[in-house]
Order: sequence, then C-alpha cells, then structure tokens
Amino acid sequence: MFERLCSLIGKSIIGSFEGLGKFLIFVLDTFRWMLRAPNIRHLFQQMAHLGVDSLPIVTLTCLSTGAVMTLQSASELIKFGAQASAGGMVAIAMSRELSPVLTAVVCAGRVGAALTAEIGTMKVTEQIDALQVMATNPIRYLVVPRVLACILMMPVLVVYADIVGVAGGYIAATAANIDGASFINSIKMFCTPHDMFGGLIKSVFFGAIIGVVGCYKGMATEPGEKGVGQSTTSSVVTAMLMLFFSNYFLSLLIFT
Repeated sequence: MFERLCSLIGKSIIGSFEGLGKFLIFVLDTFRWMLRAPNIRHLFQQMAHLGVDSLPIVTLTCLSTGAVMTLQSASELIKFGAQASAGGMVAIAMSRELSPVLTAVVCAGRVGAALTAEIGTMKVTEQIDALQVMATNPIRYLVVPRVLACILMMPVLVVYADIVGVAGGYIAATAANIDGASFINSIKMFCTPHDMFGGLIKSVFFGAIIGVVGCYKGMATEPGEKGVGQSTTSSVVTAMLMLFFSNYFLSLLIFT
C-alpha cells in the first residue's frame, strides 16, 4: 500500500514537471517564431476576431462595474464630505486593476476558449498533421498570429474599458446627486499617467497568457469525443489561475 502511494505521488510529480517542460518549450518556440514576420492578413483577421468581437461584452462588464462601484461608495463618500473624490477613486481603480483584470477574465472565457476549441478541433481532425506534411510549421502558421493578436488587442480593449468604466461611474454619480464637474476634476487631480500605463503593461502580459495557454491547450488536445471539451475547460481554468497569480506580482512591481 505504501509503495503504491509513493509510486502515485512520484508519477504525479514527474508528470507535472513533464507538462511544465512541454509548456515552456511551446512558449519559447512561439516567441522564437514571433520574431519572424507573421502573415499580416492572418494577423489582422485574428485581431478583428479576438478584439473587435469582444467589445460588446467588455462594454457591458466595465460599464456596470464602474456604475456599481460609484453607486456603492457614493453614500459613504457623501457622509464624510468626500464626494468630490469619487471620480478619482473610480478612475484609479478602473485603470490600475478592474479594467485589466475584468477584461482579461472576459477574454479568457471568450477568446481563450475559442482558441482552444478551434485548434483542438484541427488537432483531432488531423488538420495539423496535414500542415506538417506540407512542410508548414503549425506554431508559425496557427499559434503566432493568434498570440500576437491577443498581445496587441488587449491594451486597446483595456483603454476602451477604462473609458467605459469611468463613463459608467459618471452616470451613477450624477444619479446620486454628485456634481459631474467635481467628478471630472477629481479624475484630473488624483489619476496620473502612471496609473493608466501600469494597467496597459499588465494587459500585455495578460494577452500573452490568454493566447499562449489557449493555443497550447488546443495543440495538446487528446483524440476522442471528449478531448476538445476537456481542453477548452482546462484552458479557461488555467488561464484564469495564471491571470490572478500574475496580477499580484505585476501590481507589486508596477505600483509599489
């Protein structure tokens, strides 16, 4: 019994390190091929699919978040006579944390799952093997445009999310009898370019995580009926865990 337990523990540890090694090799290959000129037409197609098509859900998420944040804090700020700082509070919170993290979580669920399902279906139906037979590297042809599109479009989505979140906060503030001019002035007073640029730096890393994890899980899809579904679920869960884990260290490095 003890020997069997030790064997299972040893196999799980070796399997974890083996999976980590495969993932790191995949990441290195992806960024190595990224240094060469990608297919521009394919890249723009992926940017439109991964970025523009995500605007509606990003709009709804960040607009409601900015409005609810102002709504919840307005009464407390009015109690202490600090209602003039509502705009700065919302702008700093959105630009530093909420916009990058919420946009990344939304894209991990939408974009990451789509990447995994698309590439996983190609893996199961042996289309990737066909690319290799035609002397086409699947990482260069399939992975690089998708990862690069995620990296390029995430900062754009975050800037848009900042604007939408502050707009939602402004609407809620005026509904709570907070002067709109003081709301805008507090943004100018408290929010600095460093706050926005810090969020944009985060978004670049978040885009890379979403793209790399989504494509890796798709390339590692097991054959069979359940392979694509399991890879898609694993992709979303893994990407979100990595996003939350990396967000702490990025915040520590950028804003401390």
